[in-house]
Amino acid sequence: MKKQLLIVFLFFSSVELIVSQVSDTTKQKHTKAMKLIGEEKTKQLPSVAVGVGVLIFYGNIGNGTRPSEYSRIRGGYNLTVEERIGRYIGISVAGLYGKLADEERTQSRNLNFQSKIFQGDLCLVAHLDNDLVFRRQSIFAPYIVAGISYLKFDPYGDLTDANGKKYNYWNDGSIRDIAESDPNYFQAQVIKRDYTYETQLKDSVTNYKRSTISFPLGVGFKLKLHHNIDVNLAATYYLTRTKWIDNVGAGKNDKYLFTHFSIQYNFGKEEDNSRPQYKSVDFSSLDKIDTDKDGVPDKDDKCPGTPQGVKVNAKGCPFDDDGDGVPNYLDKDPLTAPGANVDENGVTISDSALVQKQMLFDSLATERSKLLFENPTLAYLSEVEAKSKEAHKNDAGGKSKIPVGLQPADTNNDGFISTAEIAGAIDAFFEGDSNFTVEKLNALIDYFFDQ
Repeated sequence: MKKQLLIVFLFFSSVELIVSQVSDTTKQKHTKAMKLIGEEKTKQLPSVAVGVGVLIFYGNIGNGTRPSEYSRIRGGYNLTVEERIGRYIGISVAGLYGKLADEERTQSRNLNFQSKIFQGDLCLVAHLDNDLVFRRQSIFAPYIVAGISYLKFDPYGDLTDANGKKYNYWNDGSIRDIAESDPNYFQAQVIKRDYTYETQLKDSVTNYKRSTISFPLGVGFKLKLHHNIDVNLAATYYLTRTKWIDNVGAGKNDKYLFTHFSIQYNFGKEEDNSRPQYKSVDFSSLDKIDTDKDGVPDKDDKCPGTPQGVKVNAKGCPFDDDGDGVPNYLDKDPLTAPGANVDENGVTISDSALVQKQMLFDSLATERSKLLFENPTLAYLSEVEAKSKEAHKNDAGGKSKIPVGLQPADTNNDGFISTAEIAGAIDAFFEGDSNFTVEKLNALIDYFFDQ
């Protein structure tokens, strides 16, 4: 009963200290985490992506009457530089060069255009490989893009052939060098388009600007092939603020879609921020640590603290040839008969002496339990400690003989178990930082009173 009470008492007497330590540790971890985040930001370097893709125009001509869906499809090239800020957001600057085009053939009008475009984008990138949606180390990394663009365009039309003859569209679907309404129509020759957009298109009424802003909205994903190389697949829809890209100022503002494939190079060496607090730890050397130098690494040592020079078995425990529980180097009677009762020195004791010792122990235990119930304070334990030290002052060497299994509790190596060392052993037990079991704690408390 006294041992359980002592464990409970010492544990709760240290609760306040533990709570304060936990609070301080939490603050330190928070500060360290913020520092690590800051370090990750400073280590983040820009990435550069070069890509090729397809531009599809949505404007004021076509409307289902174009000769082919391919009439509005052209190629484009892009260059993107992005700086990723932390886990969630990146800022990108991109350039796009390509062509926009479309055409229409009906009974009422025949139109075509093609325009080179030069464009610069400034965008925010929301990365989804942020350890919330996808893991940061995931090979698949989706993202969303939104921003603003500046666009320059200049529409040209294919209005004449290579010989400078104007295209005249007849009702039979042919293209001829003379208009169908011309009196000499019977002399008309069939000609073919050369798809060379040689004529700059202008509106007869409006002198429109050949530049505008647009708003890109896009989605894409990366495939991380290597820590420095990613492959991007993305589609970005551009909403412009002009109707004149196709030289037709009617209807809604023009729009276009850019679907592209790019290869991205990430500057900087590979960084593993998943467990940054362990980067400087050499785990291979930790596995080899042997504190008591008995030849058995600490991770496998069942009897830590063995005195130097003492022979141990594969588990790091001193040999006990007669199996009496007292290791050979402390055993003053190394040939004890099997099953015999021995004292702390391995010497056989008679049954009557054992009974007498047990009666004395029970008497002392009863007295200690009574005193501990009546005065359960650290002052009482300190008083017991002081008396024990006084009693052993005249012993040889001035020190007690602590059993091998309990020696790790003697943190100051003075050969004496103090109240503070018992409290420390109990704290370590509850925090999971000790090899002590409940049985060992009970034995340690018994030894404290007996030393």
